[in-house]
Amino acid sequence: MIIEALLALTLIGSFVVFLAPDEYAGRLAFLASLVPLAGSGWMYSQFDGAGNALLGGSLAFEEDVAWAVLEPYSIHWHVGVDGISLPLIVLTTVLTTLAIVSAWTPIDERQSQFYGLVLFMETALLGVFTALDFIVWFVFWEAVLVPMYFLIGVWGGPRRKYAAIKFFVYTNVASLVMFIGFVALVFGLGDAVSSFDLPAIAQALAVDGAEPDAYAGVVGPETLKLLSFLAMFVGFAVKVPAVPVHTWLPDAHVEAPTPASVLLAGVLLKMGTYALLRFNFTMLPDVAVDLAVPIAIVAVLSVIYGAFLALAQQDLKRIVAYSSISSMGYVILGLVAFTTYGMGGATFQMVSHGLISGLMFMVVGVIYNETHTRMVGDMSGVADRMPVTAGVFVAGAFGYMGLPLMSGFAAEFFVFVGSFGSETLPAAKLFTALAMFGIVVVAGYLLFAMQRTLFGPYDLETDYEIGRAPMQDVLPLFALLALIVVLGVAPEAFFGMIRDSIQPLFDSTTLALGGGA
Repeated sequence: MIIEALLALTLIGSFVVFLAPDEYAGRLAFLASLVPLAGSGWMYSQFDGAGNALLGGSLAFEEDVAWAVLEPYSIHWHVGVDGISLPLIVLTTVLTTLAIVSAWTPIDERQSQFYGLVLFMETALLGVFTALDFIVWFVFWEAVLVPMYFLIGVWGGPRRKYAAIKFFVYTNVASLVMFIGFVALVFGLGDAVSSFDLPAIAQALAVDGAEPDAYAGVVGPETLKLLSFLAMFVGFAVKVPAVPVHTWLPDAHVEAPTPASVLLAGVLLKMGTYALLRFNFTMLPDVAVDLAVPIAIVAVLSVIYGAFLALAQQDLKRIVAYSSISSMGYVILGLVAFTTYGMGGATFQMVSHGLISGLMFMVVGVIYNETHTRMVGDMSGVADRMPVTAGVFVAGAFGYMGLPLMSGFAAEFFVFVGSFGSETLPAAKLFTALAMFGIVVVAGYLLFAMQRTLFGPYDLETDYEIGRAPMQDVLPLFALLALIVVLGVAPEAFFGMIRDSIQPLFDSTTLALGGGA
């Protein structure tokens, strides 16, 4: 019942904070966030799952209770975690707690509502990563949109309403496309499934030589699987976001308050890649292999195009936002490689990027709190006045570039090893080499941004006097930096359980995968 307890306590905490007086809301929200943080830490210490949640693995903290019946399908409250979902649960609770602390300085109005929405979003995110029934999962998936819409639309920048509406329309339409694709696939299975239980659906699809007449409708089974795969891929790619459906992200990041940007880049984008792994690459691996080349092209375009877009930006927030598009391209490339290190590295990259992007957005937020500008050309020599913040900025940037002994290096190394050795991706070595070129561009724009803003003679276009950031702004930075180093030095802390859950994908009877890395 630990998962139910975490969801219930976090939800109750959000309501309590929402009703609390503003002067106590921030501290109360921090205390409330410690409950799921402690719970995820306990789950990590007690984790004993084995295998993949959707392929008959032994789940940890599993609960399966009949909920409702929509003839001829039943809906269950089915939750549980495996080695893929648990690291993302830990990431969610860590970033939420630190985002709440980072909000103490910039959020000075309607604080109880702000922090209540953050905790409500944490509840929905935990549900996304633990739910194993599609209807339950979809409720949590859609629930995430509501608090983020208000966080951007109420506490955002001058164009916050436009950014919030654009975010909501893009992601909600994408969810509708994904929903239609998945439900059509389930209906097509006919009597092979009698519920929306994700493991049952995945295992029904994995049956070798499934009878074509099990699929109802006017299209054949292979066509239905292809159309469903494409609908789900498009729906999830918008959430990732991947090129060319990425245009909502920079606007959302630039207008969102810093704590919302931390959660948007750190966790919400991972919903898309997590769903791609769970649905597209686990349930329909044969289709994924058939479409390996176009998927790899999308991945490499996201890496390179996102990096060059970042290179052209002058707003620090936009630079980090486009960096996220580039980093998510590595995740897609690792997934389509269909190797242990490729898919495992993609999952590890979700966690690593969540920490590094969260750190970078927090640093930009701290600098903005003091300088009241994010434009690269408006400031220089900031390191003289904010040496600690500047030092963390440099460390985070090198983490993005893949500095050894930091999590970014381990994640990208796993992805590149896995994709380079792929036996199912044609021209795998070429795609890997093109993706590796993205690291060069990343180094270019981050070094450019640091050189212009942090070093040289001190200059600030605004009239504000700046000094050292307050301790409450700096402590979350050091906490994230420490986690990035820990995962870089000891990646097995997460990669071991990830690998154990990825491996069953290659034992599925629907796909005969060769030895790959």
